[in-house]
Amino acid sequence: MFYNIVKSIVGIILKPFYPIQVHGIENISSNGKLLLCSNHVSKLDPILITIGFPRQINWMAKSELFKNKILSFIITKLKAFPVNRKETDINAIKNALRVLKKNEVLGIFPEGTRVKEFNLKNAKSGAALISLRSRAPILPVYIEEDYKMFTKVNIYIGKPIRYYETFNKKVSPEDYKFISEDLLKRIYSLKI
Repeated sequence: MFYNIVKSIVGIILKPFYPIQVHGIENISSNGKLLLCSNHVSKLDPILITIGFPRQINWMAKSELFKNKILSFIITKLKAFPVNRKETDINAIKNALRVLKKNEVLGIFPEGTRVKEFNLKNAKSGAALISLRSRAPILPVYIEEDYKMFTKVNIYIGKPIRYYETFNKKVSPEDYKFISEDLLKRIYSLKI
C-alpha cells in the first residue's frame, strides 16, 4: 500500500520532467521470483525504473543511504535494504535470497555503482551468485537517459536469463566471472 502510494505520487511529480517509455514490458512475468539487473548512470535510475515497472521491486541499496534516519525510514518502508559495497556483505546476500524465496522482485545494479559507459571490468559477481543460489531468472534492463529535463527516458527490458539451467553443478570463480561479464554484455546490448 505505502509502496504504491509513494510510487504514484513520485510518478506524478517526475513523469512530466522525465517522460518514461518502457520497451519489452511483455518480458516481465506477472508473478514468481525475478532478479532485475540494470545499468546505473544516475541516482534517479531506481526511481524511474520503479515508476515504469508493473511489479514491486525490493532494491538492494548502498548502505550510505541508510545513515540518514528519515531517508532510511522511507526506503526501508519501500522494501529497500542495505549492502556494504566495500566488502562481501553476507547479510545483504541473505536478505536478497529471502526476497526471492518469497517469489518477489529483487533489483540490483551489477556494476555496484554508477557508471557512465560499458566496461567489462565493472562486472561484479553478486548477481550471478544470487541468481544461482536462488534459481531466480535474471531480467536484464537497460535505462537510457541523459537526465536533461523533458527528455524521454527509455527503459529496455530483455528476456529473462536462466543461468542456473546451464550452471547447475559446482560453480567455479571462472564461471561466476563468465556469468557476470555475459550479463553485463546482455544488459548493454539492449540499447537500441
